[in-house]
Amino acid sequence: MRVPFSDRMRGFGRGRATAIPAVDWLALLERALLVLLALQLVRLVWAVVVPVGRFGPWEGRQAQILSPSARQALFASFDPFFRTGAPQQAGSGVVTSLALTLYGVRVNEGSGLGSAIIAAPDGVQNSFAVGDEIMPGVVLKAVTFDHVTIDRGGAEEQIFIDQSTPAPEAEPAPTQGAGWQSAAPPPPAAPGAGPSVDSLKRDIGFAPRIQNGRVTGVAVMAKGPAFAAAGFRPGDIISQINGQPIGSAGDLQALQNQIAPGARLSLTVERGAAVASVNIIVQGQ
Repeated sequence: MRVPFSDRMRGFGRGRATAIPAVDWLALLERALLVLLALQLVRLVWAVVVPVGRFGPWEGRQAQILSPSARQALFASFDPFFRTGAPQQAGSGVVTSLALTLYGVRVNEGSGLGSAIIAAPDGVQNSFAVGDEIMPGVVLKAVTFDHVTIDRGGAEEQIFIDQSTPAPEAEPAPTQGAGWQSAAPPPPAAPGAGPSVDSLKRDIGFAPRIQNGRVTGVAVMAKGPAFAAAGFRPGDIISQINGQPIGSAGDLQALQNQIAPGARLSLTVERGAAVASVNIIVQGQ
């Protein structure tokens, strides 16, 4: 029996339609979410197991220890007691000429700051922290174990701890090498009682004080009894001669030339952390 052509075509169409399976989009989306969740779990485990952040390893830096030869070279150039007499390169600050006296310091090792007990020109002692104003235009800038640094109108100056002791009235001044004596200025010399030209030149040594390559004063050294008779103390540094500051090597020669019979010398000296006056009337030969 023959089947009509139209019936055969309808059967062929129904066979092709049932041969193509339908796509399950919901299942594909579920699989993609599972894969993404698995990747996130792997990243979480990796972040927990490996202790490395975005700034690099967490270990601290190791200490760098110098070799024995480098340490020997470093400490060979360090003189804690200034026995060589060479000028200090690190302490290039100038000792202040203000009438301020330092009595004690307190250094804070944690913050690098500190405080100091300083007496004003009126003699009243107060405690000042770093950054405090000691007097108008003078600010405490830094504190170390034996001195402080002040800011005086933009210029750095130093004040050292007052280690002076009163000199006995009936005893002569100590020889060179002893500690600085009292910063109180000596009484003016009476007429006819001053040292002679020969004794001054024989018993007092003069040497320039150089700071930052410039002469800023004249250091005096004891060589005989006329040193104390003139009113000097060990460690004194002449900063002014008759009101004129010392600023060159020529001022040292000028001082020596002024030592003549009948000369009157008014000297300003730096004595420790204070300033004193030495008045000399030079007698004849």
